[in-house]
Amino acid sequence: MMNKLVRIAAGVVVAAIVGGYNYLTKSDDAGSANFNQFPSKAESSQGKAGNSPKLENQAALLKKIRAAKEDVNSRFWMTAEGTVIKILKDDTKGSQHQKFLFELAPDVTLLVAHNIDLAPRAPVREGDSVTIKGRYEWNNRGGVLHWTHHDPKGRKQEGYIYAAGKYYR
Repeated sequence: MMNKLVRIAAGVVVAAIVGGYNYLTKSDDAGSANFNQFPSKAESSQGKAGNSPKLENQAALLKKIRAAKEDVNSRFWMTAEGTVIKILKDDTKGSQHQKFLFELAPDVTLLVAHNIDLAPRAPVREGDSVTIKGRYEWNNRGGVLHWTHHDPKGRKQEGYIYAAGKYYR
C-alpha cells in the first residue's frame, strides 16, 4: 500500500514539473515558439540590432488571415513582413498605442496597435518595409495586430516590430 502511494506521489510531482516547464516555455496558443528566441528587451530598447527575424510561410499566413475574416473568434500569433501604408494618430485613451496600417498583400491590410507604454515607439514611416510579430484578432475591417511588445508578466509570447535592423518590443 505504501509503495503504491509513493508511486502516485512521484507521478504527481513529475506531472507538475513537466506542466510547469511547458507553461514557462510556451505561450497561450498551441504550437507556439519558445519565449527566448529574440534579443533581450534591454538590447531592443537600447536600439541594438539583433538577428533578422524568421518569417513563417507568407502564402500560408495570407490564406489563414483571409479565412479568419469569416470567423469573428479568430485570434492567433503571426509573424509577417509588409509595408506601412498609413500612419494613424496615437490612441491615448488608457494604455497608449502607436497605430498604423500594415499591408501584407493588396487585399490584406491590418491595423497595428503597438503599446508604447510597454515598448519603445517604432520609427516607421509610410512606405517602410517592416517585419512584425504579434497577435492577430478579427475585427470588421480585416483584423488588428497587437501584443507587438514584451509581456511584463511573462505569460504570453513576446511580439515585436523589426524596422531598420532593430527590434522594438
